[in-house]
Amino acid sequence: MAAAHHQHRRDAHRGHRAGAADPALGHRAAHLEPHHGRRHDGAAAPRRRDHLHAALVRAGPHREREVSPRFVVHRGGAALWPENSLLAFRSALALGAPMLELDVHGTADGGVAVLHDATLDRTTDATGPVGARTLAELRRLRLRGPDGRLTGEWVPSLDEVLALAAPSPAVVLVEIKTPGPAVAWERDGGGFRAVPGPRYEGLERRVLDALDAAGMRPRALLMAFSPAVLAEVRALAPGQPTALLVDRHHVAGAGAPGAAAVEWAREAGARFLGLHHTLCDHDVVGAARAAAIALGVFTVNEESEIRRLAALGVDVILTDRADLVPRLGADVA
Repeated sequence: MAAAHHQHRRDAHRGHRAGAADPALGHRAAHLEPHHGRRHDGAAAPRRRDHLHAALVRAGPHREREVSPRFVVHRGGAALWPENSLLAFRSALALGAPMLELDVHGTADGGVAVLHDATLDRTTDATGPVGARTLAELRRLRLRGPDGRLTGEWVPSLDEVLALAAPSPAVVLVEIKTPGPAVAWERDGGGFRAVPGPRYEGLERRVLDALDAAGMRPRALLMAFSPAVLAEVRALAPGQPTALLVDRHHVAGAGAPGAAAVEWAREAGARFLGLHHTLCDHDVVGAARAAAIALGVFTVNEESEIRRLAALGVDVILTDRADLVPRLGADVA
């Protein structure tokens, strides 16, 4: 799920989540119903929402038995392969990854590119804003691997990634990025308010169109740091499941406790909250359960932290370590 505030160079082993696979997830995801229409009016939303919710959420606090958290492979497995590359997504699926996370930006020709940063500097052999390039131009660039070396991989389009995922039962978590800082949270009287940054005009609709064309909308969770982006998704597709993402600097900048992010997600109309893992504690988990909001954490790559979060009762853990998913999925159940 998510991004850094300034979106600059980060350690490949830092990031969203840590991973392990839940054997039950593949079974559940395989029974998600395909969506053949191209409408954004939310007509099929209740069924779609319920299926995706079942795929992502742990047993509730009053169930006799709790299940393990679901694991999401962050950026296709950024610790192992060039992040957000076709190689990464293909390799993660080959390992049986039940969920894939990816990031999208708008392009100069109205396309949708899969890349994390708003600029090309950190992850490619070029510089400058992603949004200033066409899809064809981005395809000619080369992505860097976890060690910083250039590879034969290019910046893929969302259509290319969805074509890989569609034949599998995998769920996709699509973070809709912005051309600059997505949001700042600040105090407002006794509460807090979001101050959104700029958006890519029309990107939300293009993402929904791509998901529909691939038959993937029933298996998609749309995420953003900006409540304004989620509001646009909700206007286009009222029943589409969404997640609000909150990083450490958002909470620190507002002088807020971590649990405040649960209320921010509720106010944004999101049924899911993606939170930096260091902010997660018993208070946050309790607040999320009380609000009936599913809780995901990013990005966790250390086994000890994965186990801590699983014991707390989070619903979803994102990780760059696709290789950990099969083993840890069984270990933390």
